[in-house]
Amino acid sequence: MKHLVLIFTLLMTAVPALAVQPDEVLPDAAMEARAREISKGLRCLVCRNENIDESNADLARDLRLLVRERLVEGDSNEQVVDYVVDRYGEFVLLKPTLTGANKLLWVAGPLMLLAALFVGINFVRRRQNESDVAELTPEEQARVEAIMKD
Repeated sequence: MKHLVLIFTLLMTAVPALAVQPDEVLPDAAMEARAREISKGLRCLVCRNENIDESNADLARDLRLLVRERLVEGDSNEQVVDYVVDRYGEFVLLKPTLTGANKLLWVAGPLMLLAALFVGINFVRRRQNESDVAELTPEEQARVEAIMKD
């Protein structure tokens, strides 16, 4: 049983390496390495949190071919990424840039955490300042004393 689990685990970790098909590989090893590096930073639009280098989706294959096509045409790595971003939007990047509207998204999380801490601390302080024990009227006090004597 242990051997079966080991074999299954090894097969599952090797599956992403099979995403790039042999017909996609460039003959120039240096250019293929550049293509792989670029592909690892681009998100598969079908699989969401998987890069196109590891995805078996048809769209990921199209993107891998597009990256290789742009490299063959002589584009630099940055030009290839810019071309893909212009075509598909910044969502295609696995690590979005810290520019424009993205600044708001990067800052929103910590700001909401600070706001929640501020509200929570104020709530606790107000609760501590309030008197939880209500003053009893003389009639209520006499009734409590009568009950306690019995």
